[in-house]
Amino acid sequence: MLSFWERESFLRYDHIVVGSGITGLSVALELRKTFPKARILVLERGLFPTGASTRNAGFACMGSASELLDDLKTQNEADVVSLFARRKKGLDLLRARLGDERLDYRKEGGYELIAHKDRAILDKLDYLNSLLQPILNDAAYIPQDDAVKKFGFAEQSVATVIYSPFEGSIHTGKAIRALLDLAIAQGIEVKTGASVTRFFEEKDRMEVQVTSSNKKEAYSLKCKTLCICTNAFTPHLLPEVDVVPGRGQIILTKPIPGLRLKGIFHYDEGYYYFREIEGRVLLGGGRNLDFSAEQTEEFALSSRIQNSLEEMLTNMILPGQQFELDMRWAGIMAFGKSKSPVIKTFSNRLFGAFRFGGMGVALSSLAAQEIAQLIQQKKPNN
Repeated sequence: MLSFWERESFLRYDHIVVGSGITGLSVALELRKTFPKARILVLERGLFPTGASTRNAGFACMGSASELLDDLKTQNEADVVSLFARRKKGLDLLRARLGDERLDYRKEGGYELIAHKDRAILDKLDYLNSLLQPILNDAAYIPQDDAVKKFGFAEQSVATVIYSPFEGSIHTGKAIRALLDLAIAQGIEVKTGASVTRFFEEKDRMEVQVTSSNKKEAYSLKCKTLCICTNAFTPHLLPEVDVVPGRGQIILTKPIPGLRLKGIFHYDEGYYYFREIEGRVLLGGGRNLDFSAEQTEEFALSSRIQNSLEEMLTNMILPGQQFELDMRWAGIMAFGKSKSPVIKTFSNRLFGAFRFGGMGVALSSLAAQEIAQLIQQKKPNN
């Protein structure tokens, strides 16, 4: 039961965005820039976003050498280069919007560990560098044989390391917090504990059905445009889309005295990834061990992958070093038949930006800019 005041002041908006992760907040901020006087609402089903945005490793990267070479097996050069360029542009936009200090951005470089059986990758670096030269104006990937000893990796497992000077890291929590603070400062409303159950389009508006966190109350909100930014969970609202969830599991050590790691690290076509943060090692990945089981929306942990991550820490990354694990968690990414994100107009009033393939940090800001342009072209005020 609503009051007169609630009905008059809390049910009508110009633009509603579903999802308060890095994409949803970025879309809301772009809409504020495009429509300065609009009423903008962001809806989040949880207390805070818990899909991938607050559960990733905080990589500011465009893709490792082995990952791009694998992409080139199924995609043409133009598409692979275009996606790489989009990732770089998206990262530049994110840094420009928030500033490196608020992101805790560190450009300490990226490294890819190359196993002995994969040394043939080194023969293809000149080819990759020539493809990416127009984007970076310099070599993207540089062999560094001395990095194996420099970082203390197990030499029986790691043959060499490929360095990428253009990669860095962010503090994921600070990034989302900064986006949220900026959105609120710009008059964007953010409501948590609000689950969108369904929506439908009428001639002059969208109607959005929302339930509260206790599921005892339901509300019907009205808006001129609705944008779905729920990444792996998008099929709940748009069942026809090509989105498959992919769970990413992570472990984090306690601080390790004398830890030599600096920067971000990739291994095995990007299926494993690790970094140093506050003197700890954060290690994630391994979904390629069991793709079918990891195509899930459940935030549970699997012993098979957790054991694999611990074994990698012990035998490859920190051989002979003592460490203790402090935390474990999982996030849910979104994948599909194509590696390109979905940035789409579904109707005159319905839009979507999702399926970032584990690259939401890099792609979200550019996707938000493009969504705002699509909405502007539809002239939702009419």
